[in-house]
Amino acid sequence: MKEEESLLSTQTQSGQPETQTQTQLLHYWGNTPEQEYYNLQGIKASKSFYTSPRGLKLFTRQWLPLLSPPRGLIFMVHGYGNDISWTFQATPIFLAQQGFACFALDLEGHGQSHGLRAFVPDVHLVVQDCLAFFTLVKQQEPQFLNVPCFLYGESMGGAICLLIHFAEPEAFQGAILVAPMCKISDKVKPRWPIPQILTFVARFFPSLAIVPTADLMYKSVKVEEKKIIANMNPMRYRGKPRLGTVVELLKVTEYVSQRLGDVSLPFIVLHGSADVVTDPNVSRALYEEAKSEDKTIKIYEGMMHSLLFGETDQNVDIVRADILSWLNHRCHARGGGAE
Repeated sequence: MKEEESLLSTQTQSGQPETQTQTQLLHYWGNTPEQEYYNLQGIKASKSFYTSPRGLKLFTRQWLPLLSPPRGLIFMVHGYGNDISWTFQATPIFLAQQGFACFALDLEGHGQSHGLRAFVPDVHLVVQDCLAFFTLVKQQEPQFLNVPCFLYGESMGGAICLLIHFAEPEAFQGAILVAPMCKISDKVKPRWPIPQILTFVARFFPSLAIVPTADLMYKSVKVEEKKIIANMNPMRYRGKPRLGTVVELLKVTEYVSQRLGDVSLPFIVLHGSADVVTDPNVSRALYEEAKSEDKTIKIYEGMMHSLLFGETDQNVDIVRADILSWLNHRCHARGGGAE
């Protein structure tokens, strides 16, 4: 990927990517076809559509170890405006190389799943979609029986993972929470009286995309060349947030922040100190208030919101190593997986 990035460093004086003169990549890693790339990475992967119990057609992917049974199953949830087919893939590819089977779906209104783009009127329905899919995956292969299962969530996906835990407290053996949106940072949250006005208008026009906010990608990714690659994602939502989605996220994050003391599963929470999208202080509060006996927190000085792609390669490796170490201590070694 470094070679691809070096070809994409043209920028304007403002630091924003000059997209008009760039060649669109087929994938975040370049133009190597997907299956060929997976083979080169030593994993196997596939994609399909899943119809949820409420009849919603959702796009899914899985990334599996090539040569050994999985040491653990990781069920992954992406963040707002993101999807599972672009830079998000970097993490499950890495984890599959380490012996873990990873599964993810594009949430309602995101990526290739059905629904109005970036419109999430009811997060609790999304939680039920995820639970139904994850439960189906657990049951589909004999090799998955008695294998520890973990949740993994980025940003909004972190909050959804906690809601999944509240809905099914015993269903998972742990959670990896990457910059979880347990509260929207005051640095990007609309100021009074805008939230109150938006809440009122959302009652009548919930799908209107008019909420005033900057593109969060540029506030999430630190490395300029990686901003260019992230911006090439053909599925990335670039419009203004929809009224109903913002009101729902404000409501859900308030609910989650009030229930931090109810979290009981093992978890590791990872956050950058320079994150202006979600609040690292709320991750500190989660660590302090959760009743989990097994809990870990990592606050990375100077890192931003996109810990597993948007930072320097060296910083990404640090975060990956912490996640892998945490998983390794909670999984029995199986087959040829990494220790």
